[in-house]
Amino acid sequence: MAVAAPFTTQKTMSTAAWGWLLLLGALWGISFVFIKVAIAEIQPLTLVFLRTLLAALVLLSVCRVTGVRMPTSFQAWRDYAVLGFFSSSLAFSLIFWAQQFIDASLSSILIAATPFFTVLLAGALLKDERFTSQKILGVIIGFAGVTLVIGPRYLLGLGSNLTAELAVLLAAGAYAIASIWGRRFAGEAPLATATGQITTSAVMLLPMALIFENPLHMDIPSWSVIGAVIALAIFCTALTYLIFFRVLKMAGASNASLVGLVIPAFTMMFAVPLLGEEITLLKIAGMLVVAIGMVVLDGRPLAALRDKLKAN
Repeated sequence: MAVAAPFTTQKTMSTAAWGWLLLLGALWGISFVFIKVAIAEIQPLTLVFLRTLLAALVLLSVCRVTGVRMPTSFQAWRDYAVLGFFSSSLAFSLIFWAQQFIDASLSSILIAATPFFTVLLAGALLKDERFTSQKILGVIIGFAGVTLVIGPRYLLGLGSNLTAELAVLLAAGAYAIASIWGRRFAGEAPLATATGQITTSAVMLLPMALIFENPLHMDIPSWSVIGAVIALAIFCTALTYLIFFRVLKMAGASNASLVGLVIPAFTMMFAVPLLGEEITLLKIAGMLVVAIGMVVLDGRPLAALRDKLKAN
């Protein structure tokens, strides 16, 4: 996923913007399926490195073709490295490791907690992002949905994959940190920011993969896994960044953030026929409660409802 956009800069959503948003949700949704396929034969750090390396090569090529120039200062690349560590290196590694043990659809629901972590961290750290009763209510509802997915099974002694589930939540927290750090790139070309963070992430992951997983001695993956890695890097990373920033330009940051509402649904849609995963009542209930929390956090549907009631 890209760095979550803050709930600001509201614009009217056109039909075209909705189309791009749904495409973005579908690509990010199916990325969890590709991860599940690839992680069966490639170790997590190696898989993250391959994803970021291929995506970086694509984005660097796009920058060259479109004339977007990357900065050359040490400070700029240091900032990219911090962003890349939290949004790609750390978050991807945690998600990939976790998906060795839990379903793709469950991962997508848990990662949807990112906006709630963002609100908590921003409210604590940023002067212009103070807590409001609406934000607090949205966070409470959102985490209630997460607890619904994890809690009942754990309390009954059935949650054998709690560590993996918590790893995905930690990844959501990493995305939230990246969102706050990413505010410093507001005046920069979005393509440059995306390229910088993915490129630095690939550079960071190379020594980690070599030291801890020694991928040079791994068996050659099957064609299905190779295809999943390529799709994950090109379509679910490089292309999604380009689409995300297009939606951002067309509809604003707040509307772009709505993609988080549809990602789990798309993951379930793909994971059931392709991976044979089951749609459980807890997954559906948790997904719906998380979605309600995001709607409350966004605030616009509630405001529209209040305006309609006043008009009547």
